[in-house]
Amino acid sequence: MPKKKQQNIPFPEQPVKKRKIPKANFYKTSRGKALPLGASLQRGGINFSVFSRHANDVILTLFKPNSDEPFMEFRLDPDTNRTGDVWHIFVHELEHNIEYGYRMDGPLFRENPVFRYDRNAVLIDPYSKALSGDIAYGSSLHLSAGTDKLFHRHSIVMESAFDWEDDHPLNIHLADSVIYELHVRGYTRHESSGVKYPGTFRGLTEKIPYLKELGVTAVELIPVMEFEENDNPNRNPYTGEQLKNYWGYHSISFFSPKASYASSTAAGMQIREFKSMVKAFHKAGIEVILDVVFNHTAEGNENGPTLSFRGIDNPVYYMVDPVTGEYLNFSGCGNTLNCNHPVVRDLIIDCLRYWVTEMHVDGFRFDLASILGRGTDGNVLSNPPLLERIAADPVLARVKLIAEAWDAGGLYQVGTFPNWGRWAEWNGKFRDDIRRVVKSDPGMISTLATRLVGSPDLYFVSGRAPHHSINFITCHDGFTLYDLVSYNQKHNEANGEQNRDGADANFSWNCGAEGPTDDPVVSRLRERQMKNMITILFMAQGVPMILAGDEMGRTQLGNNNAYCQDNGISWLNWDLLNTNAHLYRFFRELIRFRKDHPLLRSKVFYTGHHEKAPVVTWHGVKRYQPDWSEESRCLGMHLIGGKQDNDIYIAVNAHWEDRYFELPDPSEKSFWRLFIDTFQNPPHDIYEKGKEPGLQGLRKIYVKQRSVIVLVSD
Repeated sequence: MPKKKQQNIPFPEQPVKKRKIPKANFYKTSRGKALPLGASLQRGGINFSVFSRHANDVILTLFKPNSDEPFMEFRLDPDTNRTGDVWHIFVHELEHNIEYGYRMDGPLFRENPVFRYDRNAVLIDPYSKALSGDIAYGSSLHLSAGTDKLFHRHSIVMESAFDWEDDHPLNIHLADSVIYELHVRGYTRHESSGVKYPGTFRGLTEKIPYLKELGVTAVELIPVMEFEENDNPNRNPYTGEQLKNYWGYHSISFFSPKASYASSTAAGMQIREFKSMVKAFHKAGIEVILDVVFNHTAEGNENGPTLSFRGIDNPVYYMVDPVTGEYLNFSGCGNTLNCNHPVVRDLIIDCLRYWVTEMHVDGFRFDLASILGRGTDGNVLSNPPLLERIAADPVLARVKLIAEAWDAGGLYQVGTFPNWGRWAEWNGKFRDDIRRVVKSDPGMISTLATRLVGSPDLYFVSGRAPHHSINFITCHDGFTLYDLVSYNQKHNEANGEQNRDGADANFSWNCGAEGPTDDPVVSRLRERQMKNMITILFMAQGVPMILAGDEMGRTQLGNNNAYCQDNGISWLNWDLLNTNAHLYRFFRELIRFRKDHPLLRSKVFYTGHHEKAPVVTWHGVKRYQPDWSEESRCLGMHLIGGKQDNDIYIAVNAHWEDRYFELPDPSEKSFWRLFIDTFQNPPHDIYEKGKEPGLQGLRKIYVKQRSVIVLVSD
């Protein structure tokens, strides 16, 4: 996410608004229970429970469906309706689908700037399972602090019954996984998608046959928890359109799936459609991983709106300066969630358990996960209790845990993220190193070898395995694969930030022309470079992750930070599947090859000290003579399958001149077959299973400039 400047704007005291609300004598109430937190349907009514340590006045506010005017309020008695720091009440005869929120009052900002109580704001329950409003994408009303209107999203009490049939976790081993990162809306929003319900959970479900044919084992959905898409103040300088917070890294409710990702406008259908989507993916043998954002919220900095946490207990939920009340900003988005406060730790654990037990998801990728290791004062903890609790939680014991092991405060922990044997990491070093190898940077061959064997320099010392490295070349944040070989610089002007946003260090190369070109030589080189990178990705130990649309050659026109582009820049144009069918075929066959060969999915490092460790030998243009020098741009790797698999040989020529590579001998009584030659035109760039041409008696192989060859023994 782009960094936003913080402003120390005084929080305005809110005058009490006059309200004409019927007396709360329509419903009988009783004390209620402190646990579980949230609104829970129970026999005879609904129990409401919310934490606030510092509030001195808590009012439960009820709304009829689709109404902005409350019809009933209950002031909670601090003696009767409070247990410790938890406020609670049971409302008899109240049924589900009711909308609700809380109004809270407490210490004044002018008396203590860490508090930001707004007695007029109707606050979202942090444990809400669904929110009202924003039924149509982009229809919500974003409001800043100091306005005389209220943010009109309410919590909804939902009945959770759903027929899961025999659905259960697939528990695909991480080493056997192929992850496919996608945006739920952008994946089917383009008219070319051909789905009945574009931009929704149901629309994504319609694409399951495609994903199954491609061969991926898991989809990683960038945020689907409720977020505020209309809080972006920028406009596209070319079109004047109001830009969105399209990616969704701006949560407002951690338990609630996004309402506008449902095809139905009926209350709570976002829950049912999400569950139906997960169930359908599981039937197809595909896992569902959620990208979760526990590092900050959409309430932003000192000038942000009061939606939930800020108005409930600001210094508990956020890291704030105890003197000035200023938000500590390790997220780059205005605030930082106080993740290692005991109350917030419980919230996060409860949330993860909910998505696993009630929504049946298979794993989580934690955005800016290094923040989860910071203490309440922002300092880095040596033994972060939240990360330990997540890793050791019995409900989450078989769930995939993936960390983005850095934050916007300068903390970079790739290879050193606290793990307890559980945490995998997005390997940002793999991304950067392979990009540099393929663009022919000097001195990268030894690094290439290290990345091919699972990055033991990062993960072996800490006792982890190759599959704790999530390898990727591209992701939502940055260039697409096509743009990586088509642009030397980012082109983010359409984001309305004068091209200041987005990363400058992309390690990209345009192959001789910036952007679109009609030059066939440049176009062919670009295609080869894409295949080179994706081949190395799938030949490397670790878990390959690909960005949705890369298999079709999707472009964002050089925009490497399309977080705000809810349009054709970000949407997947499915016409590309026909235009670049050969590229799709290349991806599909690579995935199939990886699944066929356990040699590429080792659960232990190539150390030679483990009976299951594969044997690898290194080569240069001469066999058994690798060249690790600064000038070298060639590497051969021979994986010896033994009794478990075929041998595999990979030759990388990142030089701008052709090279002959001497071939090592495959295992006894076998010969080499050609699987991949990225220099060749389709269909000879990659061969389907059983159709690989034999290379009997061949002692050396001609590897053309900037190309990769893969051989398999027979």
